Amino acid sequence: MVAALVGLTALAWLYLVLRARSMDMGGMSMPMAEIRPWGTSDFVLTFLMWSVMMVGMMVPSAMPTTLLYGGISRRAKSAGNAVAPTLIFVSGYLMAWTLFSAAATAVQGILESRALLSPMMVSTSPVLGAGLLTLAGVYQLTPAKRACLSHCRSPVHFISHHWRPGNSGALRMGISHGLFCLGCCWALMLLLFVGGVMNLVWVAAIAFFVLLEKVLARGRAPSWLAGASMIVAGVALLARGG
Repeated sequence: MVAALVGLTALAWLYLVLRARSMDMGGMSMPMAEIRPWGTSDFVLTFLMWSVMMVGMMVPSAMPTTLLYGGISRRAKSAGNAVAPTLIFVSGYLMAWTLFSAAATAVQGILESRALLSPMMVSTSPVLGAGLLTLAGVYQLTPAKRACLSHCRSPVHFISHHWRPGNSGALRMGISHGLFCLGCCWALMLLLFVGGVMNLVWVAAIAFFVLLEKVLARGRAPSWLAGASMIVAGVALLARGG
């Protein structure tokens, strides 16, 4: 199971690296001021990019809960009790992030239509960048963030409070876990528009912070420190842009 999760993450990152390289080569000849309406293929390819990116960023942070579910499934099977495969749980988890990917794709389309993103998908507006940083920072300090994070930090707590039998139950559990993680991290994901959606260093930094916040950190201090830092960065960016 660990090999499957690591392999899935690695394939997602391989796709992102290849996509980033192709954009680096194509971006040199792309006019900065070119604005054109999106077609169906643009939406589909951008949605695919976001979906794969969410797999690469979020599957590692969900691994503790996934492995706990898998362990329960194996023990139940050895005892002669049927429990839904772990794949169904993971599929539910990824469904929640696929929904976010659709929303992020729509947001990117709107920003590009208003010339607020560069061809490399970086914010061209200090006001937009400052707003996203401040939004993410403020959200780090909210009860909603804290509540969602508490469900993501404790696999035992989540499994014990949200267990549902059968295949449909496993799918619902996966979706629930994904929605809690989405509630925890959606504002952080919007920061991709600040540092660059295809800036892999920025993508990796956000993914690493999400992993640390869920798996290692305890208490409110890390989230509050990160939130305060984002707010300060947002104010500084707005001051420089002004």
